[in-house]
Amino acid sequence: DLSSVAFTSSIDSTYKLYIFKFIDINPATDGADWQFNGSIDAGSNYNVEKTTTSVKIYNAESSGTPAIAYDTTNDLATSTAYKSLGMDIGNGADESLAGTLWLFNPSDTGYLKHFYSTVTYSQSTGVESRYCGGYLKDSDDNIDAVSFKMSTGNFDGTIKMYGVG
Repeated sequence: DLSSVAFTSSIDSTYKLYIFKFIDINPATDGADWQFNGSIDAGSNYNVEKTTTSVKIYNAESSGTPAIAYDTTNDLATSTAYKSLGMDIGNGADESLAGTLWLFNPSDTGYLKHFYSTVTYSQSTGVESRYCGGYLKDSDDNIDAVSFKMSTGNFDGTIKMYGVG
């Protein structure tokens, strides 16, 4: 089990787009959130200011009513906190998270660094898909490292990074 995974090398001006794939991410602690943050100092600190938005789609295992909603509780406004990409993830053997995060032009020093993610995951009572987007606000520096972790406890699974463009 891992407490976090950080990509502290290979995020540079070689590519304009970095794609991170999450495969069977399973928290050790039931109800944990899957989170990410960026760094401008090769991973010494993960505290890049960001502004974000989030939409969720939920369907219960029981015959409940499916729902789609803008999730204001998961928004960040000029915050350095880790951004939750998936929330309240179950830790059962049949519960996990899968998805993708796209990070655009992290080495550009003239613009904000935009990102968006799509994830689907199991909770104890159903399945949720979440769509998050926003920007990392540091336009003067390049984002050269990215960290992923659970809001509490460890996790297992696979994270792959690809450079495109």
